[in-house]
Amino acid sequence: MSSARMGVMTAYWISIYKEINDEAKLGAYAALAGPALIDGGGTFLARALPEQVYEAGEATRTVIIAFDSVDAARAAHDSPAYQEALVALGDGAVREIRLVPGAE
Repeated sequence: MSSARMGVMTAYWISIYKEINDEAKLGAYAALAGPALIDGGGTFLARALPEQVYEAGEATRTVIIAFDSVDAARAAHDSPAYQEALVALGDGAVREIRLVPGAE
């Protein structure tokens, strides 16, 4: 039985970087956050600047990570390992993170 049929739906963690203030802090964050989120069940789908934006889109760094569920994404965010990554990032970036359920 698929996870969607069992009431569990894939979720997407979408990070939109509005400003990057300190590349060194961002690098320290990435070194900790990547492994923490993978260990939390995440699969990185995209990490880049957009090739094209439309309407009110902004050409800012965007990260998309797939998780088995919103609960799994939330748990990865709240994990001690990811919280350590957030401390390393500090004021190095201004961003928005959304946890969005898949349309399955």
